[in-house]
Amino acid sequence: MSIYFIKRFTEVYIKEKQIIIFFLGFSAGLPFLLMFSTLTAWLSQLGIDKTTIGLFVLTGSAFTLKFMWAPIVDSIPLPILTNILGQRRSWLFFSQLICLFSLIGIGLSSPSSGLGLTILFSVILAFASATQDIVIDAFRIETLKSNEQGAGAAMYQIGYRVALIAAGAGALILADSIGWVLTYFIMSIFMLVGILTVLLCSEPNKSGPLSQDINIDNDKLHINKIGNWLKYSVIEPFKDFYTRPGWIIILLFIVFYKYADGIWAAMSNPFYLEVGFTLTEIGIISKSYGVFMTILGSIIGGVLVASFGILNSVLFGAIIMALTNLLYALLAFIGPSIPLLITVISIENISNGIGGTAFIAYLSSLCNLSYTATQYALLTSFMNLARTFLAAGGGWLADQFDWVTFFLITTIAGIPAVLLLLFLMKFYPDHIEQRDKN
Repeated sequence: MSIYFIKRFTEVYIKEKQIIIFFLGFSAGLPFLLMFSTLTAWLSQLGIDKTTIGLFVLTGSAFTLKFMWAPIVDSIPLPILTNILGQRRSWLFFSQLICLFSLIGIGLSSPSSGLGLTILFSVILAFASATQDIVIDAFRIETLKSNEQGAGAAMYQIGYRVALIAAGAGALILADSIGWVLTYFIMSIFMLVGILTVLLCSEPNKSGPLSQDINIDNDKLHINKIGNWLKYSVIEPFKDFYTRPGWIIILLFIVFYKYADGIWAAMSNPFYLEVGFTLTEIGIISKSYGVFMTILGSIIGGVLVASFGILNSVLFGAIIMALTNLLYALLAFIGPSIPLLITVISIENISNGIGGTAFIAYLSSLCNLSYTATQYALLTSFMNLARTFLAAGGGWLADQFDWVTFFLITTIAGIPAVLLLLFLMKFYPDHIEQRDKN
Protein backbone atom coordinates (compact mmCIF):
# COMPACT_ATOMS: atom_id res chain seq x y z
CA MET A 1 0.00 0.00 0.00
CA SER A 2 2.81 2.40 0.93
CA ILE A 3 4.63 1.59 -2.32
CA TYR A 4 1.47 2.36 -4.29
CA PHE A 5 1.00 5.65 -2.44
CA ILE A 6 4.61 6.68 -3.08
CA LYS A 7 4.22 5.80 -6.75
CA ARG A 8 1.00 7.79 -7.07
CA PHE A 9 2.50 10.71 -5.15
CA THR A 10 5.47 10.75 -7.54
CA GLU A 11 3.25 10.54 -10.62
CA VAL A 12 1.00 13.37 -9.46
CA TYR A 13 3.40 15.80 -7.83
CA ILE A 14 6.96 15.26 -9.09
CA LYS A 15 6.65 17.07 -12.41
CA GLU A 16 8.50 20.12 -13.66
CA LYS A 17 5.39 22.26 -14.00
CA GLN A 18 4.19 21.30 -10.51
CA ILE A 19 7.57 22.26 -9.06
CA ILE A 20 7.32 25.62 -10.83
CA ILE A 21 3.89 26.11 -9.23
CA PHE A 22 5.47 25.31 -5.85
CA PHE A 23 8.06 28.10 -6.19
CA LEU A 24 5.47 30.56 -7.47
CA GLY A 25 3.32 29.67 -4.46
CA PHE A 26 6.29 30.54 -2.26
CA SER A 27 6.59 33.91 -3.99
CA ALA A 28 2.86 34.56 -3.45
CA GLY A 29 2.92 33.60 0.21
CA LEU A 30 5.97 35.57 1.30
CA PRO A 31 4.45 39.11 1.28
CA PHE A 32 1.18 38.06 2.91
CA LEU A 33 2.21 37.73 6.56
CA LEU A 34 4.74 40.53 6.25
CA MET A 35 1.97 43.03 5.55
CA PHE A 36 -0.56 41.50 7.96
CA SER A 37 0.12 39.08 10.83
CA THR A 38 3.87 39.61 11.24
CA LEU A 39 3.48 43.35 10.92
CA THR A 40 0.76 43.34 13.60
CA ALA A 41 3.21 41.67 15.99
CA TRP A 42 5.59 44.59 15.43
CA LEU A 43 2.79 47.11 15.96
CA SER A 44 1.57 45.24 19.05
CA GLN A 45 5.06 45.37 20.57
CA LEU A 46 5.06 49.14 20.04
CA GLY A 47 1.87 49.43 22.12
CA ILE A 48 -0.52 50.33 19.31
CA ASP A 49 -4.12 49.51 20.32
CA LYS A 50 -5.90 46.47 18.90
CA THR A 51 -8.62 48.52 17.18
CA THR A 52 -5.99 50.34 15.12
CA ILE A 53 -4.21 47.08 14.40
CA GLY A 54 -7.49 45.52 13.28
CA LEU A 55 -8.19 48.42 10.93
CA PHE A 56 -4.67 48.03 9.54
CA VAL A 57 -5.90 45.07 7.47
CA LEU A 58 -7.68 47.61 5.26
CA THR A 59 -4.29 48.35 3.70
CA GLY A 60 -4.84 45.02 1.96
CA SER A 61 -7.96 46.26 0.14
CA ALA A 62 -6.10 45.63 -3.12
CA PHE A 63 -6.81 41.92 -2.74
CA THR A 64 -10.52 42.67 -2.72
CA LEU A 65 -10.38 45.12 -5.62
CA LYS A 66 -7.88 43.32 -7.87
CA PHE A 67 -10.59 42.30 -10.35
CA MET A 68 -10.65 45.98 -11.40
CA TRP A 69 -7.19 45.85 -13.00
CA ALA A 70 -7.09 42.12 -13.78
CA PRO A 71 -8.23 42.75 -17.41
CA ILE A 72 -5.15 44.93 -17.88
CA VAL A 73 -2.86 42.26 -16.45
CA ASP A 74 -4.69 39.63 -18.49
CA SER A 75 -4.14 41.28 -21.85
CA ILE A 76 -2.10 44.49 -21.87
CA PRO A 77 1.64 43.92 -22.53
CA LEU A 78 4.34 45.72 -20.59
CA PRO A 79 6.73 47.73 -22.77
CA ILE A 80 10.01 45.92 -23.42
CA LEU A 81 9.43 43.23 -20.77
CA THR A 82 6.61 41.44 -22.58
CA ASN A 83 8.69 41.16 -25.76
CA ILE A 84 11.41 39.48 -23.73
CA LEU A 85 9.47 37.35 -21.22
CA GLY A 86 5.91 37.03 -22.55
CA GLN A 87 2.61 38.25 -21.12
CA ARG A 88 2.45 36.23 -17.87
CA ARG A 89 6.14 36.22 -17.00
CA SER A 90 6.62 39.96 -17.64
CA TRP A 91 3.84 40.91 -15.23
CA LEU A 92 5.16 38.42 -12.69
CA PHE A 93 8.68 39.82 -12.89
CA PHE A 94 7.46 43.41 -12.59
CA SER A 95 5.17 42.78 -9.61
CA GLN A 96 7.82 40.74 -7.79
CA LEU A 97 10.36 43.56 -8.07
CA ILE A 98 7.83 45.99 -6.56
CA CYS A 99 7.20 43.53 -3.71
CA LEU A 100 10.93 43.32 -3.01
CA PHE A 101 11.42 47.08 -2.76
CA SER A 102 8.19 47.57 -0.77
CA LEU A 103 9.37 45.13 1.90
CA ILE A 104 12.55 47.15 2.27
CA GLY A 105 10.41 50.29 2.55
CA ILE A 106 8.29 48.82 5.37
CA GLY A 107 11.42 47.89 7.29
CA LEU A 108 12.76 51.44 7.01
CA SER A 109 9.42 53.16 7.72
CA SER A 110 9.88 53.44 11.53
CA PRO A 111 6.25 52.89 12.72
CA SER A 112 7.25 53.91 16.27
CA SER A 113 7.43 57.54 15.13
CA GLY A 114 4.29 57.41 12.97
CA LEU A 115 2.33 54.99 10.82
CA GLY A 116 2.23 57.10 7.64
CA LEU A 117 5.15 55.53 5.76
CA THR A 118 4.34 52.07 7.10
CA ILE A 119 0.81 52.33 5.71
CA LEU A 120 2.08 53.72 2.38
CA PHE A 121 4.55 50.90 1.77
CA SER A 122 2.02 48.34 2.99
CA VAL A 123 -0.50 49.61 0.44
CA ILE A 124 2.10 49.48 -2.36
CA LEU A 125 3.09 45.97 -1.27
CA ALA A 126 -0.57 44.93 -1.23
CA PHE A 127 -1.15 46.17 -4.79
CA ALA A 128 2.04 44.51 -6.07
CA SER A 129 1.29 41.27 -4.24
CA ALA A 130 -2.32 41.24 -5.48
CA THR A 131 -1.06 41.76 -9.04
CA GLN A 132 1.38 38.90 -8.59
CA ASP A 133 -1.51 36.73 -7.38
CA ILE A 134 -3.57 37.58 -10.47
CA VAL A 135 -0.78 36.39 -12.77
CA ILE A 136 0.21 33.30 -10.76
CA ASP A 137 -3.39 32.09 -10.66
CA ALA A 138 -3.70 32.51 -14.43
CA PHE A 139 -0.28 30.90 -14.98
CA ARG A 140 -1.28 27.89 -12.86
CA ILE A 141 -4.67 27.34 -14.50
CA GLU A 142 -3.27 27.77 -18.02
CA THR A 143 -0.25 25.54 -17.40
CA LEU A 144 -2.07 22.58 -15.84
CA LYS A 145 -4.65 20.26 -17.35
CA SER A 146 -8.04 19.82 -15.69
CA ASN A 147 -7.01 16.57 -14.00
CA GLU A 148 -3.85 18.27 -12.65
CA GLN A 149 -5.64 21.18 -10.95
CA GLY A 150 -6.06 19.37 -7.61
CA ALA A 151 -2.37 18.56 -7.41
CA GLY A 152 -1.53 22.05 -8.64
CA ALA A 153 -3.67 23.58 -5.90
CA ALA A 154 -1.84 21.43 -3.34
CA MET A 155 1.61 22.37 -4.68
CA TYR A 156 0.65 26.05 -4.69
CA GLN A 157 -0.57 25.74 -1.12
CA ILE A 158 2.59 23.92 -0.04
CA GLY A 159 4.84 26.57 -1.58
CA TYR A 160 2.66 29.28 -0.06
CA ARG A 161 2.87 27.71 3.38
CA VAL A 162 6.62 27.20 3.21
CA ALA A 163 6.86 30.94 2.57
CA LEU A 164 4.76 31.49 5.68
CA ILE A 165 7.45 29.72 7.70
CA ALA A 166 9.95 32.32 6.51
CA ALA A 167 7.58 35.28 6.82
CA GLY A 168 6.03 34.07 10.08
CA ALA A 169 8.32 31.98 12.26
CA GLY A 170 11.50 33.16 10.57
CA ALA A 171 10.59 36.84 10.81
CA LEU A 172 9.47 36.64 14.44
CA ILE A 173 12.55 34.76 15.57
CA LEU A 174 14.83 37.10 13.63
CA ALA A 175 13.06 40.14 15.05
CA ASP A 176 13.68 38.81 18.56
CA SER A 177 17.43 38.82 17.94
CA ILE A 178 18.30 41.40 15.26
CA GLY A 179 15.31 43.76 15.23
CA TRP A 180 12.57 44.49 12.71
CA VAL A 181 14.49 46.62 10.19
CA LEU A 182 17.07 43.93 9.34
CA THR A 183 14.33 41.30 9.46
CA TYR A 184 12.33 43.00 6.70
CA PHE A 185 15.47 43.49 4.62
CA ILE A 186 16.25 39.75 4.86
CA MET A 187 12.65 38.90 3.99
CA SER A 188 12.89 41.05 0.85
CA ILE A 189 15.80 38.92 -0.38
CA PHE A 190 13.55 35.85 -0.38
CA MET A 191 11.53 37.45 -3.20
CA LEU A 192 14.44 36.42 -5.43
CA VAL A 193 13.04 32.86 -5.32
CA GLY A 194 10.04 33.93 -7.38
CA ILE A 195 12.05 36.21 -9.62
CA LEU A 196 14.52 33.43 -10.54
CA THR A 197 11.63 30.99 -11.12
CA VAL A 198 10.04 33.41 -13.58
CA LEU A 199 13.31 33.91 -15.44
CA LEU A 200 13.93 30.16 -15.73
CA CYS A 201 10.43 28.87 -16.59
CA SER A 202 8.52 29.03 -19.88
CA GLU A 203 5.50 31.13 -20.80
CA PRO A 204 2.29 29.04 -20.75
CA ASN A 205 0.59 28.33 -24.05
CA LYS A 206 -2.63 30.34 -24.04
CA SER A 207 -5.07 30.71 -26.89
CA GLY A 208 -7.93 33.16 -26.79
CA PRO A 209 -9.20 36.46 -28.13
CA LEU A 210 -7.64 38.70 -25.51
CA SER A 211 -4.36 39.47 -27.26
CA GLN A 212 -5.54 39.59 -30.85
CA ASP A 213 -5.96 43.35 -30.98
CA ILE A 214 -2.90 44.30 -28.97
CA ASN A 215 0.70 44.49 -30.04
CA ILE A 216 3.95 46.20 -29.12
CA ASP A 217 5.81 48.09 -31.81
CA ASN A 218 9.04 50.00 -31.20
CA ASP A 219 8.58 49.65 -27.43
CA LYS A 220 5.28 51.54 -27.52
CA LEU A 221 1.89 50.12 -26.63
CA HIS A 222 -0.68 50.28 -29.43
CA ILE A 223 -4.29 49.18 -28.94
CA ASN A 224 -5.68 48.81 -32.44
CA LYS A 225 -9.28 48.37 -31.51
CA ILE A 226 -10.26 49.83 -28.18
CA GLY A 227 -13.81 48.60 -28.51
CA ASN A 228 -12.77 45.01 -29.13
CA TRP A 229 -10.34 45.09 -26.24
CA LEU A 230 -12.98 46.36 -23.85
CA LYS A 231 -15.39 43.73 -25.09
CA TYR A 232 -13.07 40.75 -24.82
CA SER A 233 -10.99 41.83 -21.83
CA VAL A 234 -13.53 43.54 -19.60
CA ILE A 235 -17.13 42.91 -20.62
CA GLU A 236 -17.04 39.28 -21.80
CA PRO A 237 -15.28 37.79 -18.72
CA PHE A 238 -17.82 39.32 -16.35
CA LYS A 239 -20.77 38.60 -18.64
CA ASP A 240 -19.65 34.98 -18.98
CA PHE A 241 -19.78 34.58 -15.21
CA TYR A 242 -22.87 36.66 -14.45
CA THR A 243 -25.00 34.70 -16.93
CA ARG A 244 -24.41 31.39 -15.12
CA PRO A 245 -27.22 29.88 -13.04
CA GLY A 246 -26.82 30.60 -9.33
CA TRP A 247 -23.98 33.07 -9.77
CA ILE A 248 -25.14 35.28 -6.90
CA ILE A 249 -25.16 32.35 -4.48
CA ILE A 250 -21.72 31.31 -5.73
CA LEU A 251 -20.29 34.76 -4.99
CA LEU A 252 -21.94 34.90 -1.56
CA PHE A 253 -20.49 31.50 -0.71
CA ILE A 254 -17.03 32.62 -1.81
CA VAL A 255 -17.31 35.71 0.41
CA PHE A 256 -18.25 33.73 3.52
CA TYR A 257 -16.11 30.62 3.00
CA LYS A 258 -13.20 31.91 5.10
CA TYR A 259 -15.09 34.54 7.04
CA ALA A 260 -14.74 32.74 10.39
CA ASP A 261 -10.98 32.49 9.89
CA GLY A 262 -10.66 36.02 8.49
CA ILE A 263 -12.21 37.73 11.53
CA TRP A 264 -9.45 36.61 13.83
CA ALA A 265 -6.52 36.36 11.39
CA ALA A 266 -5.20 39.86 12.17
CA MET A 267 -5.73 39.22 15.88
CA SER A 268 -3.70 35.99 16.09
CA ASN A 269 -0.43 37.48 17.30
CA PRO A 270 -2.06 39.93 19.74
CA PHE A 271 -4.04 36.95 21.09
CA TYR A 272 -0.97 34.77 21.56
CA LEU A 273 0.93 37.61 23.24
CA GLU A 274 -1.95 38.49 25.60
CA VAL A 275 -2.44 34.85 26.58
CA GLY A 276 1.23 34.76 27.59
CA PHE A 277 3.23 33.16 24.79
CA THR A 278 6.59 34.63 23.73
CA LEU A 279 7.50 35.65 20.18
CA THR A 280 9.85 32.68 19.91
CA GLU A 281 7.14 30.25 21.06
CA ILE A 282 4.71 31.78 18.57
CA GLY A 283 7.33 31.59 15.83
CA ILE A 284 8.29 27.97 16.45
CA ILE A 285 4.86 26.47 17.18
CA SER A 286 2.35 28.59 15.27
CA LYS A 287 4.38 29.97 12.40
CA SER A 288 6.76 27.04 11.80
CA TYR A 289 5.38 23.75 13.10
CA GLY A 290 1.88 24.94 12.20
CA VAL A 291 2.87 25.51 8.59
CA PHE A 292 4.09 21.93 8.27
CA MET A 293 0.68 20.83 9.55
CA THR A 294 -0.96 22.99 6.90
CA ILE A 295 1.24 21.38 4.24
CA LEU A 296 0.10 17.97 5.49
CA GLY A 297 -3.49 19.19 5.29
CA SER A 298 -2.92 20.46 1.75
CA ILE A 299 -1.67 17.05 0.63
CA ILE A 300 -4.67 15.40 2.29
CA GLY A 301 -6.92 17.95 0.61
CA GLY A 302 -5.57 17.02 -2.82
CA VAL A 303 -6.34 13.36 -2.13
CA LEU A 304 -9.84 14.22 -0.88
CA VAL A 305 -10.62 16.23 -4.01
CA ALA A 306 -9.46 13.36 -6.21
CA SER A 307 -11.38 10.78 -4.17
CA PHE A 308 -14.63 12.50 -3.19
CA GLY A 309 -14.97 15.40 -5.62
CA ILE A 310 -14.57 19.14 -5.26
CA LEU A 311 -17.92 20.05 -3.68
CA ASN A 312 -17.82 17.38 -0.96
CA SER A 313 -14.26 18.35 -0.09
CA VAL A 314 -15.11 22.06 0.07
CA LEU A 315 -18.10 21.33 2.33
CA PHE A 316 -15.94 19.27 4.67
CA GLY A 317 -13.35 22.05 4.73
CA ALA A 318 -15.91 24.74 5.54
CA ILE A 319 -17.24 22.78 8.52
CA ILE A 320 -13.93 21.84 10.10
CA MET A 321 -12.35 25.29 9.62
CA ALA A 322 -15.20 26.94 11.54
CA LEU A 323 -15.20 24.36 14.33
CA THR A 324 -11.48 24.77 15.04
CA ASN A 325 -12.20 28.24 16.46
CA LEU A 326 -13.73 26.44 19.44
CA LEU A 327 -10.28 25.04 20.21
CA TYR A 328 -8.92 28.59 20.50
CA ALA A 329 -11.72 29.40 22.94
CA LEU A 330 -10.46 26.48 25.04
CA LEU A 331 -6.88 27.78 24.80
CA ALA A 332 -8.01 31.25 25.88
CA PHE A 333 -9.81 29.72 28.88
CA ILE A 334 -6.91 27.51 30.04
CA GLY A 335 -4.02 29.88 29.35
CA PRO A 336 -0.46 29.56 27.99
CA SER A 337 -0.18 25.78 27.77
CA ILE A 338 2.45 24.68 25.25
CA PRO A 339 1.00 21.12 24.79
CA LEU A 340 -2.48 22.54 24.22
CA LEU A 341 -1.14 25.15 21.78
CA ILE A 342 0.58 22.40 19.79
CA THR A 343 -2.65 20.37 19.72
CA VAL A 344 -4.78 23.34 18.66
CA ILE A 345 -2.30 24.42 15.98
CA SER A 346 -2.09 20.86 14.63
CA ILE A 347 -5.84 20.44 14.22
CA GLU A 348 -6.50 23.95 12.95
CA ASN A 349 -3.72 24.04 10.37
CA ILE A 350 -4.49 20.59 8.98
CA SER A 351 -8.09 21.75 8.62
CA ASN A 352 -7.01 24.95 6.87
CA GLY A 353 -4.78 22.97 4.51
CA ILE A 354 -7.65 20.69 3.53
CA GLY A 355 -10.10 23.56 3.14
CA GLY A 356 -7.66 25.77 1.27
CA THR A 357 -6.68 23.15 -1.31
CA ALA A 358 -10.29 22.18 -1.95
CA PHE A 359 -11.27 25.84 -2.31
CA ILE A 360 -8.51 26.63 -4.82
CA ALA A 361 -9.60 23.64 -6.92
CA TYR A 362 -13.19 24.91 -6.64
CA LEU A 363 -12.34 28.43 -7.81
CA SER A 364 -10.20 27.07 -10.66
CA SER A 365 -13.11 24.94 -11.82
CA LEU A 366 -15.28 28.04 -12.19
CA CYS A 367 -12.95 29.80 -14.65
CA ASN A 368 -13.39 29.96 -18.40
CA LEU A 369 -9.93 29.45 -19.93
CA SER A 370 -10.52 32.36 -22.32
CA TYR A 371 -10.64 34.79 -19.39
CA THR A 372 -8.53 33.03 -16.77
CA ALA A 373 -6.83 35.92 -14.96
CA THR A 374 -9.85 38.22 -14.95
CA GLN A 375 -12.37 35.65 -13.73
CA TYR A 376 -10.08 34.15 -11.10
CA ALA A 377 -9.26 37.65 -9.86
CA LEU A 378 -12.99 38.38 -9.62
CA LEU A 379 -13.59 35.24 -7.56
CA THR A 380 -10.65 35.74 -5.22
CA SER A 381 -11.58 39.40 -4.80
CA PHE A 382 -14.87 38.29 -3.30
CA MET A 383 -12.99 35.77 -1.15
CA ASN A 384 -10.72 38.53 0.15
CA LEU A 385 -13.74 40.72 0.91
CA ALA A 386 -14.22 38.71 4.10
CA ARG A 387 -10.52 39.02 4.96
CA THR A 388 -10.47 42.80 4.63
CA PHE A 389 -13.67 44.84 4.87
CA LEU A 390 -15.87 42.26 6.61
CA ALA A 391 -13.10 41.18 8.98
CA ALA A 392 -11.71 44.65 9.69
CA GLY A 393 -13.90 44.82 12.79
CA GLY A 394 -12.08 41.87 14.34
CA GLY A 395 -9.93 44.22 16.42
CA TRP A 396 -12.99 46.09 17.68
CA LEU A 397 -14.65 42.76 18.52
CA ALA A 398 -11.57 41.68 20.49
CA ASP A 399 -11.63 44.98 22.40
CA GLN A 400 -15.31 44.54 23.34
CA PHE A 401 -15.28 40.89 24.46
CA ASP A 402 -12.99 38.48 26.22
CA TRP A 403 -11.13 35.99 24.02
CA VAL A 404 -13.41 33.03 24.84
CA THR A 405 -16.50 34.95 23.70
CA PHE A 406 -14.58 36.26 20.70
CA PHE A 407 -13.87 32.74 19.43
CA LEU A 408 -17.42 31.56 20.05
CA ILE A 409 -18.62 34.42 17.83
CA THR A 410 -16.09 33.57 15.09
CA THR A 411 -17.28 29.95 15.12
CA ILE A 412 -20.87 31.09 14.51
CA ALA A 413 -19.56 33.23 11.62
CA GLY A 414 -18.73 30.01 9.75
CA ILE A 415 -22.36 28.88 9.50
CA PRO A 416 -23.42 31.01 6.46
CA ALA A 417 -20.77 29.39 4.23
CA VAL A 418 -21.97 25.90 5.06
CA LEU A 419 -25.62 26.78 4.40
CA LEU A 420 -24.82 28.52 1.10
CA LEU A 421 -22.79 25.56 -0.16
CA LEU A 422 -25.55 23.10 0.79
CA PHE A 423 -27.94 25.27 -1.23
CA LEU A 424 -25.58 25.20 -4.24
CA MET A 425 -25.17 21.43 -4.00
CA LYS A 426 -28.93 20.91 -3.93
CA PHE A 427 -30.12 23.36 -6.58
CA TYR A 428 -27.00 23.86 -8.78
CA PRO A 429 -25.06 20.58 -8.53
CA ASP A 430 -23.38 21.02 -11.93
CA HIS A 431 -22.18 24.60 -11.53
CA ILE A 432 -18.48 23.68 -11.21
CA GLU A 433 -18.40 22.07 -14.66
CA GLN A 434 -18.22 25.46 -16.39
CA ARG A 435 -14.46 25.36 -16.94
CA ASP A 436 -14.49 22.12 -18.93
CA LYS A 437 -17.47 23.27 -20.99
CA ASN A 438 -15.51 26.23 -22.24
